Amino acid sequence: MTVSQLAKSIAESPTLKLNEEARVLREKGEAVIHLGVGEPKNKAPISAILSAAAKLNSGDVKYTPADGTPSLKKAIVKYTEENYDKVVAPENIIVSAGAKQSVYNILYSVLNPQDEVIILAPYWVSYPEMVRMVYGVPVVVKPEDGGFYPRMEDILKAVSSYTKAIIVNSPNNPSGVMYPEEFIAQIVEYCEKKGIYVIMDDIYHKLVFDGKKWPSSYKYTTKDIESTHVIVVNGISKLYGMTGFRIGWAIANRNLVGIMTNVQGQITTTASVLLQAAAEGALTGLQSCIEILRLTIENNRNVMMQELQSFSGVKITKPDGTYYCLPDFRAYSNDSVKLSQLLLKKALVVTVPGKEFGMEGHLRLSYAGSIKDVTEGVARIKWALDPNSPNEIYIGDRKLVRDWL
Repeated sequence: MTVSQLAKSIAESPTLKLNEEARVLREKGEAVIHLGVGEPKNKAPISAILSAAAKLNSGDVKYTPADGTPSLKKAIVKYTEENYDKVVAPENIIVSAGAKQSVYNILYSVLNPQDEVIILAPYWVSYPEMVRMVYGVPVVVKPEDGGFYPRMEDILKAVSSYTKAIIVNSPNNPSGVMYPEEFIAQIVEYCEKKGIYVIMDDIYHKLVFDGKKWPSSYKYTTKDIESTHVIVVNGISKLYGMTGFRIGWAIANRNLVGIMTNVQGQITTTASVLLQAAAEGALTGLQSCIEILRLTIENNRNVMMQELQSFSGVKITKPDGTYYCLPDFRAYSNDSVKLSQLLLKKALVVTVPGKEFGMEGHLRLSYAGSIKDVTEGVARIKWALDPNSPNEIYIGDRKLVRDWL
């Protein structure tokens, strides 16, 4: 059997692979702690459940328009006006099977072979692979100081005549940092001037901590929705903790939305009508669930910071938002893949190698789970790596002795 060179060149999703490894270990009865997954423990909002249930009970579970149900798009119009201070039309919106598909649809629709897309490191693992999947070229811009905040000067050096788009994810997965308002303004103004698409992945935009405010990218353009190069991506997965519902959307000019609708129509036809109903219920129901989740995650972040600060050799940048932090473990190893494998094998803790995000020597740790997961997970990591920590630890009902340091 032969497969395409393109398919063989696409890397496996490390987060999905780790999820599967954790599942297998748990089925064997192992006391695994998963600090790799961006999925909170909350229940889906009742308004989402009731809306999906009503659609299911009606028995009218059929195709929808390829770009989404009119009622869901109406809810997204209202959401955009309230949260972005931007009035858009239903024709400016396409609903997809998750924000991930929205990003892919955009890239497929705007890139020609060998067109370049600037990706800011640290970056979400799928961005470079999705660019390659449509025969584009990912151009990674990494902060020269080894930190998490890119500079406009570095972006300008990376721009070429082939540059077609820049992807911006703020608050950022995996680092949790939120880019400064001045930086977002510079990018938007530059892209509008040069005719470069700026793809704003805003999936975490309300999960911001310490009283900080997330800035809407539309604030920095004088162009209307039909002429702007700003493309906004969002969805229900992270803000409502509805990761399994797989509903996201993109907002762009009508012509581009039409192209994306044709693309999506040939690939998935449409997102599930049941899940679109659930998304509509989430967007139109009581929004207090977002603040409850945000406060829970912020508290988890605080506990994670407290636990990591007692860990000698680990450097940590305090996240401004999201479910994640990206500590620097280079005091223990420069190989994040081997380090992650060691922690899974010895301590039964799932982490994600920083290499996958363009930040070798770091590990992405999620605090989306429980406080117990955070405290016990970090304690296990400390036991496995820090010679100053106790030599013995209980994992589940087993006492383990560290014999590799």
